[in-house]
Amino acid sequence: MEFDGRERDQAGTLRSLSREMDSGPAGGPAAGPAAGPGVKPLKAARVLSITSGKGGVGKTVCAANLALVLARRGYRVLVIDADLGLANIDLYFGLSPQYNLNHFFSGEKKLDEISIATDEGIVVLPAGSGIQKYTRLDSTQKLVFMEGLETLHDRFDVVLIDTEAGISENVTYFNVAAQDIIVVTTPEPTAISDAYALMKLLSTRFYEKRFKLIVNSVSSENEALDVYQKLTMVSSRFIDISIDFLGSVPLDKRFTESVRKQRTLVEIYPKSKASQAFTDLMENLALDTECLAPKGSQQFFWNRLLSIAENS
Repeated sequence: MEFDGRERDQAGTLRSLSREMDSGPAGGPAAGPAAGPGVKPLKAARVLSITSGKGGVGKTVCAANLALVLARRGYRVLVIDADLGLANIDLYFGLSPQYNLNHFFSGEKKLDEISIATDEGIVVLPAGSGIQKYTRLDSTQKLVFMEGLETLHDRFDVVLIDTEAGISENVTYFNVAAQDIIVVTTPEPTAISDAYALMKLLSTRFYEKRFKLIVNSVSSENEALDVYQKLTMVSSRFIDISIDFLGSVPLDKRFTESVRKQRTLVEIYPKSKASQAFTDLMENLALDTECLAPKGSQQFFWNRLLSIAENS
């Protein structure tokens, strides 16, 4: 799945495809949720991957809570559970989906038939759990998935992809397709090391040069900045990448309670410092500004998926 000259030569084709999709008829059998008061729908869906080199750093917690603060701000949010073997983001919203992406890849259901909405209007594409069959998508499955997502492209302002942890092919596939790659880590040395390893792989093999960083479970902002400094220092010495510090989330024992209750911390403890941190993270994303990443804000996620699938 490594990119070569063919991917770079396809830039013109991808731009053309984006223009066609932007001006073509709306896809999907039903309209998506309307943008909330005071929020102007984005010109094109902003696609963010939320990823980590190590499991257990709170990646899915960050994805779920960010989704909620975005939805409450009025953005139309789609969450894709891209951990196709050990999926669980539906649990954070108290959902019990009857169908999931396993049913889609097997040909039994379409994407709109497996999607499920929360009470707050967040739409979730749930994945299966405990099934190894789809933990490594082949090129045909990637193309089918892209075609299904194409029908949804004009129904959402923000797409959050909750990847699995590590450096598997599925992880790199979804990260390379996104416009913004958000890496979640903690101050734990192994988590920092694995976060660096993931960014190094995406940089050296897939030419990704821009990342955003969330430091979770910190005792203070200084601790988070120390993690950021360590990562930027080592990356400047060995790989040519840019890391933007998106923010941090303080350690809060109530996260465990929220997971047990199958609700987000933002929902049950909206005035906590951790909940405020997610609001700050959302503000720092600056979704209403032009995307500065080399991929460009008009380059739709599904077109990149098509490019990757064709060359994998």
